[in-house]
This record gives sequence, C-alpha cells and structure tokens, in this order.
Amino acid sequence: MSIQKGDKLPSATFMTMGSDGPEPIDTNTIFNGKRVALFAVPGAFTPTCSAKHLPGYKDLVNEFKDKGIDTIACTSVNDVFVMDAWGKDQGLTGEIILLADGNGIFAKTIGLELDGSGFGMGSRSQRYAMVVNDLVVENVFVEKGGEFKVSAADYLLEKI
Repeated sequence: MSIQKGDKLPSATFMTMGSDGPEPIDTNTIFNGKRVALFAVPGAFTPTCSAKHLPGYKDLVNEFKDKGIDTIACTSVNDVFVMDAWGKDQGLTGEIILLADGNGIFAKTIGLELDGSGFGMGSRSQRYAMVVNDLVVENVFVEKGGEFKVSAADYLLEKI
C-alpha cells in the first residue's frame, strides 16, 4: 500500500550535491519542522520531467512560498551526479532541492516505485506530488500511468 494523507514519512536518506561533493541528507533534516512540497519524477532528463514537471515548480516558487511552503524538493531514482547535472541544465540556483534516491529505497518504502524495465529504465519512482508538514503527509497526488496532471505544480498549488 502506498503512503496516504495523514501518514508519517519513513526515515530515509537521500544524496544531494554539496559544495564539496555528494552529501547524505535524511528525511528529518528535510522535513522536520517544515512544510515541504515534494514531487517525484521517473527520471532526470526525461521529456516530461525536463520540459514540464521541474520547470513548473521552478516557475511557481514564490507562489508556493506565499502559501506557506518552506521548501520545494524533487526526488528521482537517479544518482546524485545525474540529479546535479539536471539541476544545472534546468538553471536551478537553490530554489528546489534535488534529492537523489539512487537505489529507489524511498520510492519503494512509501509504496510508489515503478517498474520501468519495459522501457529499459529499471526500478523508478512513480510521478507524484505531496505536501508534507513536519514529517506528516497533508496531501498526496499520484499520477495514473503515463499522465501528467495531479503532480503538476499548478495543480498542487491549488490544493494547498
């Protein structure tokens, strides 16, 4: 069963790129005492993720802040180097935290992994968006296969 509204996020460690290279960051550091908009993409540099999903959140950063969101974070089952390169390619300057779930442990633990082996992508994360308030899920929206609607930045912003 996948994570639901009212559930507490499980303890997990992601990787992010720091000034001295890859650094681990855990769920407590990211979510404890904060209201976070978290969205997941099946893969950095993939068409929808690069053309619509990440740019939508980047474009609406101030609107999320106005609605009480402290942090916007994006996770994907990619390694930290790919996530860092993708962030640079997308022109991110710290407004969105990129969380590498390299082995897909977080995606699996919250029940939102995706079998992308038919596309040569192996185990990935489903496309979703959620608002997490002090480690508790306020709302979660999971896309149906192949869709891009309920995890979009503008959709999530309307639901806050």
